[in-house]
Amino acid sequence: MTAVAMAEGTLIVCSDSGSSSQHTGIEKGEGLGERACLAIDGLSAAQRDVLERCLHALTHAKNDSHTLAALLLITRLCPAGQLDSGSLRRIFEAVGLSLPARLLVTAVRGSDASGLPPEELLSLGTALLAALSTDPEMAAHLQLLTTIPLLLGLLADGSKWSPEKQAKHQGRQGMGPDQPSQANGTAEFTSNSNLDTAAMKEDATSPTGSEEATAKIGTLDSSVQLDEAVATDCYQVLFTVCALPRGPEQLLARGAVPALCRALEQKQTLSYEKALPLLGTLLSGKTRERAWSRHPAELLSLLARVTQDFCQAVDHAQLDMCALVPQYLPSLVGTPKDADLKPTVVQLWTALRPILQAKLTPVQLGHVLIFSACLLDLCGWEPVGPPKFCCLLVNRACVEVRMGLEEPPGAVLSHELQQTLTACYRIMEAAIEQACSGQGVDQQSDAQPQTTITGLSLQQSRQVLRVLEEAFSAVVYHLQQVDPSRYDDPFIFATFRSLCAWLAEETSCLKEEVTALLPFLIGYARSHLQGESMEQGLSDWMSEMSVGGASQGGAWSGKDALRYLLPALCHLSAEDDPRKALLTLDTPALLVSFLIQGWRDLRGEGRAALARDPSMETACSALLNFAVTEPERVGLDPCFKALESLLSEALPVLLHKPSLLVLAANLCTLGLMIGRLKPVSEAAVEAGQRRFFSTALRFLRGALAYSSAPGPAKVSPSWEEWWAEAGELWRLGLQALGGCVKAQPWIVTLVREEGWLSHTLNMLGSCSALPDPETKAALEEALCALALQCPLCRKDITVLLKSDAKGALGSMGKLRKTLSTI
Repeated sequence: MTAVAMAEGTLIVCSDSGSSSQHTGIEKGEGLGERACLAIDGLSAAQRDVLERCLHALTHAKNDSHTLAALLLITRLCPAGQLDSGSLRRIFEAVGLSLPARLLVTAVRGSDASGLPPEELLSLGTALLAALSTDPEMAAHLQLLTTIPLLLGLLADGSKWSPEKQAKHQGRQGMGPDQPSQANGTAEFTSNSNLDTAAMKEDATSPTGSEEATAKIGTLDSSVQLDEAVATDCYQVLFTVCALPRGPEQLLARGAVPALCRALEQKQTLSYEKALPLLGTLLSGKTRERAWSRHPAELLSLLARVTQDFCQAVDHAQLDMCALVPQYLPSLVGTPKDADLKPTVVQLWTALRPILQAKLTPVQLGHVLIFSACLLDLCGWEPVGPPKFCCLLVNRACVEVRMGLEEPPGAVLSHELQQTLTACYRIMEAAIEQACSGQGVDQQSDAQPQTTITGLSLQQSRQVLRVLEEAFSAVVYHLQQVDPSRYDDPFIFATFRSLCAWLAEETSCLKEEVTALLPFLIGYARSHLQGESMEQGLSDWMSEMSVGGASQGGAWSGKDALRYLLPALCHLSAEDDPRKALLTLDTPALLVSFLIQGWRDLRGEGRAALARDPSMETACSALLNFAVTEPERVGLDPCFKALESLLSEALPVLLHKPSLLVLAANLCTLGLMIGRLKPVSEAAVEAGQRRFFSTALRFLRGALAYSSAPGPAKVSPSWEEWWAEAGELWRLGLQALGGCVKAQPWIVTLVREEGWLSHTLNMLGSCSALPDPETKAALEEALCALALQCPLCRKDITVLLKSDAKGALGSMGKLRKTLSTI
């Protein structure tokens, strides 16, 4: 038998001792175990001369038999270990990729044209492909990639493989956009064939050729088994392709995931040893999310199988699997339904609990904590176990953080320790909501798991809070040592993110330490916002650590650092000492820059219904704190002038975007709060300023609805969904409107021209009551300011109060008193 393969980067050809250059067939021999090597070393002058003649014969071979004979001559005449890489490449180029493809197609068609048994054709074809694939350019060649579905079919179904079954699986999964026609249209191998690549391509892409070929192809003979050598060669090709830059995408597009899952399900040759690790590679990289979204059923079945193996393993075998099982867990984006995933997660936690309570080495504990963090990300605390175990998990994570971060300045953390600490951060973040009050860094979506620990006693809750405080003290200490040259370090980003999650909920603890750390926090966020050079590296690292993005699946960007810090800035800007520190760091300008970039991104989406960005709303809240507590700064800081320009541009657009009503309420209120601080000016009113106030009055007018029939006023349907968030801003905006009327008298005319006053008086005269006392107080304050500043407004209000149809207006005692004193 003659066969060609590649082992450890060396071309291998084995032949029966009786073969010669005139041999036109391949006799069944001892298999691939007696292969002689063509290595990559130098040759003598005589050997080089012989090699050149052999290469000439190989290049000018008239048919496949001549090609195989020339290959055999090379192996005979050039001793092992003496071929250099250039000669090896010339051999590859002479043989080409069409020969092994035709050998495989001939084998699965069961054709007699070659005069060779299918198993020998399979052995030779897969061995040649394995050899050729070791060259990266060959491995990326479209013609080699075309053979991947055929190799996958062999590995998945062995002797039962057929093109019809392959087509069925391909049809179910869908074809990738760059996937060529299958090898069904490839010409057969014959003992005296003389087919060029162009002819093969024409056959493969012919409209009818593929169908005719599929009709002619049968199954492999039931007596043919996929032996271990053939399976090894098939897997070698797949692993080599997977190692290419776009290799995982190529395999995913060509059906690797369902085929490899099928190989495991049917316990095919080397499936556990080779298919499982290859799937782990595909599911732990960039293709993970797409693989789960395309093949959830197959991957859930795979995860169940891996879970069963993990639960049945004992001692060191189970500990070793702790490092492997997370590869097969789904990503947060595209996660299967909780009902499908939860039973498996419960099984995994049941097996993990005794492990976590045992004595472990640092490496073993790191793997267990990473595993635990991945499970927490998927399903939250509910399936973890009793409260006592949940506390233990948090405690072990916090202890690891303290031990890992409380190192002398300049200490370098290993990659393995960084990975462990990042997992600990995720466990701590999941525990923060239980230990503190509030909603967390970002508002949770309905799809995210509930992160509360049920049944936790007050004492246990205090224990969790205490260990978290100790751990975040270590985080603060570590970040204090960070030099700006390390701002691009993804681990620093993960550490920064964990501290922001803590500060979003808890600012009373470690207040002095956090205030002292503000120069780093603001400088770090500003550095990322202004220069986003590290985006791809951060995305790759976070993906490797299985950390979800700021928007759960969205691409990481420089704005994410500030996004995580924003909730803390809301808290800190409301307190005197931290606010003073923030002002010295020019934090308002940073927030305005963030809003400007965020608005630019929103406008760039170009959709009718723009996506809501809670971070922009949070930035407005922080700026609102500065506007309320630091009025002098508003008049002096040029960033507020830039903010006014943004408000005059954005609010008119948002007026017609119902999904962004909360953002509109934030911008409207923020602009009115700034407007009340402006000094009286004789200068002409700017067009942008007039546009903002005109839009703001129309926006405020739309919050309440009423009818001519007697009854209370109600929140408008367009506002009702958002009233819990937007209602308070609306009331604050009305109060600020009163201040604007006093500071800028020209606004009174606009109030009348835009119809706000007439609309409000008609509503108050028609309705019997307002939705709540706070709404009544806000409207009354605005009307009092107008009555004091404008005789015409005062007259309109007085006329309505004296009429019979005064409705809810009649209950406004403060307004009556104001009118009576004028």
